Amino acid sequence: MPIKLPSNLPAYEVLSREGVMVMAEDAAARQDIRPLRIGLLNLMPKKIQTENQFARLIGATPLQIEFSLIRMSEHQTKNTAAEHMEEFYRPFSEVEATGEKFDGLIITGAPIEHLEFDQVTYWDELTRIFDWTQTNVHATFGVCWGGMAMINHFHGVRKHILDHKAFGCFRHMNLAPEVSLLRGFSDDLVMPVSRWTEMRRDEIEAVPGLRILIHSDEVGPALVEDPAHRALYVFNHFEYDSGTLKQEYDRDIAEGTPINVPTNYYPDDDPSKPPQNRWRSHAHLLYGNWISEIYETTPFDLDKIGLESTDLRG
Repeated sequence: MPIKLPSNLPAYEVLSREGVMVMAEDAAARQDIRPLRIGLLNLMPKKIQTENQFARLIGATPLQIEFSLIRMSEHQTKNTAAEHMEEFYRPFSEVEATGEKFDGLIITGAPIEHLEFDQVTYWDELTRIFDWTQTNVHATFGVCWGGMAMINHFHGVRKHILDHKAFGCFRHMNLAPEVSLLRGFSDDLVMPVSRWTEMRRDEIEAVPGLRILIHSDEVGPALVEDPAHRALYVFNHFEYDSGTLKQEYDRDIAEGTPINVPTNYYPDDDPSKPPQNRWRSHAHLLYGNWISEIYETTPFDLDKIGLESTDLRG
């Protein structure tokens, strides 16, 4: 089954060219099934790039997905055309007012790591969204800063500033191969990392109920399960395209910002050579497994979302 997108959303054409099954809204309406409702709260400045990245992963599953784009109510982006935001995004205040419910919600990262959480201009609304997920979303996936913010809100786990940027492709260990979310995962894998902060293993393990599923000795915890809040927190970037780290590196070089060559990313660590993507398969596995688990556990009646057992596995 395909992912349902507006036919004029840029991701529709991008995914179609890549062979991902996409379906226009009028065609989807003729199918007598209930699609999974997956929302994307997009906090990244490059909205279209981020839409494409997550739609690519969500759209690779064998289920029909209705993909909804959500933005903060008051915060304005300077990197995406106002027309695009007006046509394809709804402010959270509108989503909240209509009482909508979602089978899944992805909350992206944001380039504001240097700020304390309560210094972020939209922090009050974001924490309201976190609480709203407990009654209106069956499963939530916090990504990078979004995951750090969410685990801080629910459990008080702090983020720590690094003395240098964790930047590149780092080896990680699969600590829970028996967990369905990691079905098909290797014992050892590569994940793209791009952040100035970290979450610490001992502080996460000190919180009852939290479980680290993927960890790196070099850059710390990567994927944390929070069954009580039906949530996952990933602190790295499985969703990145092959060239995303290169774009960040080239941007910093052009601006004169001190930055190391991304670790283990370019062949022979040579930025003149095309980078290699060595995480794509695990990205599809993780998001595909997440969608499958949602499909198996979410109520058929959307109105019952938030009323079920707090544990995603029931």
